[in-house]
Amino acid sequence: MDSVSPGFAELASAQNPESHFNALSGSAIDGFWLDSDAGSVGLEKEELARVLLSLGAKYNYGAAPGNSPDRHQMLAFWRSLQLKDLALAHACALGREAAWDRFMALYREPLTQAAIAITGSAASGHELADSLYSEMFGLTERDGERLSPLAYYSGRGSFKGFLRASLAQRHVDHHRRTGRETSLPAGELKAAPVTPAPSPDLLLRLVTALAAILQALDPEERFLLSTWFLDRRTLLEISRTLRVHEATVSRRISRLTERLHKDLLAGLQASGLSPDAARDALGTDPRDININLRNILQTSASAAFPEQSVSAEADPT
Repeated sequence: MDSVSPGFAELASAQNPESHFNALSGSAIDGFWLDSDAGSVGLEKEELARVLLSLGAKYNYGAAPGNSPDRHQMLAFWRSLQLKDLALAHACALGREAAWDRFMALYREPLTQAAIAITGSAASGHELADSLYSEMFGLTERDGERLSPLAYYSGRGSFKGFLRASLAQRHVDHHRRTGRETSLPAGELKAAPVTPAPSPDLLLRLVTALAAILQALDPEERFLLSTWFLDRRTLLEISRTLRVHEATVSRRISRLTERLHKDLLAGLQASGLSPDAARDALGTDPRDININLRNILQTSASAAFPEQSVSAEADPT
């Protein structure tokens, strides 16, 4: 099962969190499930029970550290949570389409406006908001589990406040990264170690393997790579072209890039490189690789749209 709340392994591994919740609280999960409107966002009773149990364990049900809360305190703690926001956040973290539809309807415009206010620029604001959505969608997976910051929302405070704080932190992180890239005065620079130029044989292997992999992609996959990486289109712009949800676009791009990385690694090994040499080859400066990506990716890509576009509801992902 997908991870909902990170940590608390003993609860996350419980075989039947719904029964555990009922036994621990002396109350059925049904009432909380109805109050949170979890069913409308695709969150099952068992999944909600897992979230509530994990939060209770984390915060000791609102009791002082070292104290053992009774059932009354447990129920009071759970009822104090923002249950509807909690269900929405964790359903989104699990990738439920209905939850993402509601999330984007409720928060896309407020978060975009907040991002513009933070950056002081409409273009930078949209870029910041798009980057937050990508992170919230859970682009990275670990051991087959989704990793989304939304899984950290506890329901103890405002969901909108949690999202704005995440937006602000992402902006700060961006400035820290770019700050580290600021040039130093010439007198303070130390000579960097010289990286050997890749051999012509290695570059030929890279170009051959990459071209073969990209040419084997179907038109929609080429379109996604071309618009996202070469044209720098936003998730919203791509979703409107494909007539699917932004979350669907984000998941497709994530899975596609992960697959390409694996295929390229396998292709380099098939060309005669050892596994270590193949991994090192992936670190080659792209500027050293003489290949026309746009020409390869845009070949026959236009024929796939919009006739092959499907609705988000029909998308099997």
